[in-house]
Amino acid sequence: MHDTAERLLTTIRKHDLLRAGDRVAAAVSAGADSVALLLLLDELRAELGIVLSVAHVNHKLRGTESDGDEQFVRELAARLGLECDVAVAPADSATDSPTETAGARRAKPNLEAAARDLRYNFFRELAERGRANKIVTAHTLDDQAETVLLRMFRGTGVRGLAGIRPRLTLSPPVEIIRPLLTFRRAELRNYLRAHNQSWREDSSNNDPSFTRNRVRQRLLPLIAEEFGDAAIEHMAELAEIARAEEDYCSSAQQLTAAESAQPALDAKRLLALPLAIQRRLVRAWLETNAPEASISFALIEEILQLAHSEPGQKLELPGNVGSNVTKDGSSSISPSVPRNVRRARGGIVIEAAAPSSAEPYEYALPVPGAVDLPEIGARFVARIVETASLFEGQASVLLDPAEAGEKLTIRNWRPGDRYWPAHTARERKVKELLADLHATGAKKKLWPVAVDAQGRIVWMRGFAAAEAARPRGAKAVLLSESALDI
Repeated sequence: MHDTAERLLTTIRKHDLLRAGDRVAAAVSAGADSVALLLLLDELRAELGIVLSVAHVNHKLRGTESDGDEQFVRELAARLGLECDVAVAPADSATDSPTETAGARRAKPNLEAAARDLRYNFFRELAERGRANKIVTAHTLDDQAETVLLRMFRGTGVRGLAGIRPRLTLSPPVEIIRPLLTFRRAELRNYLRAHNQSWREDSSNNDPSFTRNRVRQRLLPLIAEEFGDAAIEHMAELAEIARAEEDYCSSAQQLTAAESAQPALDAKRLLALPLAIQRRLVRAWLETNAPEASISFALIEEILQLAHSEPGQKLELPGNVGSNVTKDGSSSISPSVPRNVRRARGGIVIEAAAPSSAEPYEYALPVPGAVDLPEIGARFVARIVETASLFEGQASVLLDPAEAGEKLTIRNWRPGDRYWPAHTARERKVKELLADLHATGAKKKLWPVAVDAQGRIVWMRGFAAAEAARPRGAKAVLLSESALDI
């Protein structure tokens, strides 16, 4: 028995992943990892006492290359004397546009989730037909390290650091098993070479438009070069530690699980819990009562702050339209519903946001000149000044006269507006900038910006003047805002 096969056998038995009599389908894409998995299971099937077959999904994302993968898997299964189940399931068929290129379709952010859903549905179908009660996939230690890094970059907690779990149960009952999470890709390729077994390379793995590919091709090699190859393994070990602690804390959280299902969260009981459990309870409460919410560490902290505040305080609940992964591994689309989290007398509640009476406004501001905005109770004044006569604190509200022109427009921001404040790295959506300021409700909707004759935002309340509109000569437009005396 090959050393790699012997180590896999030890892993399977140690974690009780497969048992004698299991009907096991190896998910084989034609790539090196999954081909190695199939050969290893074939080498061990008599020892394990399992009934082995092959499962392949052709997502049709790479045209004839995808069809070539399918043919390769069929031929490999036939050579090993194994039955092969194939599903042809185009991952982008539901969202294709006739004018889109194949590359544009592959780059869609939800494509990976759509493909996963199709595979999981295929696995369920195999279970319903009695073809398999366990599906084995070829996720490796390298995949685990990539996942941990990606989740760290996107923002995560202990649950996210837990990474890829060794087993996942789908409904109807079928288990997805990942026995290679402690194996490196290089080891699996060495195993294939020792058996003179070829595999197929997926050309999309070289596409830098996929974030995971950039992590795989650029970041992990850099980490290994700078900190040693063991650093990759340490990230996978971190996932294992986080997974054990997540499972323990989840068990401890069962004491408060009934509260997460209640429409109101008891503030006094919440604040009496340890901080770690407070955060978990708030997350569980949000997941139960506001599944459309975009839950983040910042939102959880704001709700805990709300629990300490006086009754009547509230914050806007950020909505999230997108794919939400459910407990069985599938995903669903949730609508964005405008709602608030409010500190009530006895606790915290989620309620529908009152319809805003805020109306759009737009006023011309001559340069020089002044204009009153009763909608926000403010007066704006534009003056031509000598830059040498100003003190440093006024520099953030200075505009270049050539950019400001003879007239500015003061209006509330609109969906789709983007702004690049001076001294920042890049242009961002105004919506995102307002989220950083925690602006909510009518105040958020009425937030003022100044627009030049070309429709570009050159100033936004709370931020420096636009990078492109900064003064370059001896004169500048000084834009100031004051309270309107009504």
